[in-house]
Amino acid sequence: MNTNKYEHEFWLHCLPNISNLVKFKLHSIFPDLEELRKEKEKSLQCLKFLSETHIRRILHGQSDKDISKLYQSLAKKSIQHFPWNSPNYPSQLMNIFDPPFGLFVKGDLPVFQQYRVAIIGARKCTPYGERNALHFAQELGQSGLQVISGMAYGIDGFGHRGAIQGGGRTFAVLGCGVDVCYPREHIGLYQDILNHGGGIISEYPPGTSPLAYHFPARNRLISALSDFLIIIEAKKRSGSLITADLALEQGKDVYALPGPVDSTFSQGCHQLIKQGAGILLSPEILLEDFGMMTNKTKGGKKKILDSSENLVYSLLCLQPKRFDDLLIETKMEIGILMGVLISLELKGYVKEVSKHNYVKYL
Repeated sequence: MNTNKYEHEFWLHCLPNISNLVKFKLHSIFPDLEELRKEKEKSLQCLKFLSETHIRRILHGQSDKDISKLYQSLAKKSIQHFPWNSPNYPSQLMNIFDPPFGLFVKGDLPVFQQYRVAIIGARKCTPYGERNALHFAQELGQSGLQVISGMAYGIDGFGHRGAIQGGGRTFAVLGCGVDVCYPREHIGLYQDILNHGGGIISEYPPGTSPLAYHFPARNRLISALSDFLIIIEAKKRSGSLITADLALEQGKDVYALPGPVDSTFSQGCHQLIKQGAGILLSPEILLEDFGMMTNKTKGGKKKILDSSENLVYSLLCLQPKRFDDLLIETKMEIGILMGVLISLELKGYVKEVSKHNYVKYL
């Protein structure tokens, strides 16, 4: 069988109604998945963890003659597939409950050497929530943090939009295929996320519809891909609180925005704060908690960075990064990258701590 690398993983990933756990078990038994694609029904019945439904799905998938064409079509749609054994698969996901068998990505994945913050909250948010989601996301994005959310109505959408306005990168984790914009009204935001260096991420194959049960499952990925989680507004019973629980189980810090005591949209946040969540008072205080500062001068006036400077700055952190690594990540020419680094150093954003090794200078 003539295949590209990881086509067999793509085939198994796309088999419907088979859980991630079962797919991982199958992969452990058939490290070369080409063998599974040829396995007979009688042999599959000897695997006690497979149900009759599982076996029917596998046998039906074996006869799918279009799988190679589907795999080849990913590139034409600018979709990347990262199975669990790919070097591009985020290692953070293997440490959570029910890790996805793989990811589909349009655009880019977050840079995992940089801080990543999830901003989530109510879909039917208040003007107070909208204003704060935009403000926090803009300030955090401007300070080099990557913003992750679910591209839903309300707080999610304003979080993405604020990060873009702040010149930052933002990533949407969907409960449908990455080629399916949901909600459809967010098609402009969907394109802006991609046009500003971010990414659209899903564990579901392209073309998958936004089914209701997909969204609680995708929330575990939002928290897993982030370093910490902030909730802007949430009712007493909401999906945001479930995501907060998932984040805590994953060892992540959770922050919540206090609101009017008589607002039902702040009850969930107040409940989290009562249980020990951090209190969101301002982006500056939040950044100080993480040993960072906002990109402002002492007089309070923000420094202006062009797009190339923003890109390079977003890739730097408090650990030294080599010039050669920056060349690979930015895809810039040597002279251009050197000029950008010199400009950032003159503006006080970057410091060369040793020859050709750079850190953020906060």
